[in-house]
Amino acid sequence: MNTVFKSVASSYVSISELMLPSHTNFSGKIHGGYILSLLDQIAFACASKFSGNYCVTASVDTVNFLKPIEVGELVTMKASVNYVGKSSMIVGIRVEAENIQTGKIKHCNSSYFTMVAKNKEGLSVPVPGLILSNLDEVRRFSNCLKQIDLKKERELHEEEFNYSSIETIASFSKYNVQVQLG
Repeated sequence: MNTVFKSVASSYVSISELMLPSHTNFSGKIHGGYILSLLDQIAFACASKFSGNYCVTASVDTVNFLKPIEVGELVTMKASVNYVGKSSMIVGIRVEAENIQTGKIKHCNSSYFTMVAKNKEGLSVPVPGLILSNLDEVRRFSNCLKQIDLKKERELHEEEFNYSSIETIASFSKYNVQVQLG
């Protein structure tokens, strides 16, 4: 077991950036891909700060785009390590956009990135244990445990599910799909 423990607060990273016209998609809103790039950067910074090592993105577990972000809004991303495994960490990120004229703030996105600490040779290395200091941190940790269990359940389903059975294919009739196997 780990003898080194660090607080969730020691992982906190926050970035703010003004959204420019060059960040827009074809509908004039801030491009989701641009936001994803910023999310990956802050997840890296948060995990690296906490672990003291270079970190790589193992998976992007959830990205929920809740509200569009407009040109001219100030986007702030707040990240913290919510869960640690042996060499992995789940980083939770909250994205808010502020209308800088009115001061109105909206929650635009919540994301969860699984990051893995690596050494100079590219091998996974242990990360510090996590100190949970308040009930919000306990709630976030618990939610990560649920997320991990659901991921394992999905993977098991993938291994065991018979996609080619007549029953499976027949059940598709209630969806907007045609099966035309050649």
